Amino acid sequence: MPRYTPEQLAKRNASVWTDVQLILAPIQFVVFLAGVIVTFLYAQDNQIFSFYWVSVAILFKTLFFGLLLVTGAYFEKEIFGKWIYGKEFFWEDVGSTVAAFFHLLYFVMAYMGYPEDVLIWEAFLAYFTYVVNALQYLVRIILEKLNERRLKMEGVI
Repeated sequence: MPRYTPEQLAKRNASVWTDVQLILAPIQFVVFLAGVIVTFLYAQDNQIFSFYWVSVAILFKTLFFGLLLVTGAYFEKEIFGKWIYGKEFFWEDVGSTVAAFFHLLYFVMAYMGYPEDVLIWEAFLAYFTYVVNALQYLVRIILEKLNERRLKMEGVI
């Protein structure tokens, strides 16, 4: 179910925020992979990384997630006229909110003094919510590209 009108599609393709998202999203994925590897190795008692690096990894992942959330809000405002939770991106925004909550929860729990083994599981939960949210966006991109191809074949754009 396509969500872009031909006018919105033209705005999307011309927007600087589309380019920003296309640059930041793969970087965030690399940061995610590094964080999962560091966390997994620490959880396996591999002794390659200390717990400090688990926290640094999720900190960088959270910062990138926040950066994409903010630039995504600018994108939505430019294309759809609403900063966040517009009908066109509602479920993706809900997914982003849930993922952001679990990323930030790690730091709240660390501040509250939760033990490392609990924080490790919370970090994995944060990473999992990112994966679910990223899959939402990938499905959307695929559907929108198919719609764009259909509109081009029909001569609408």
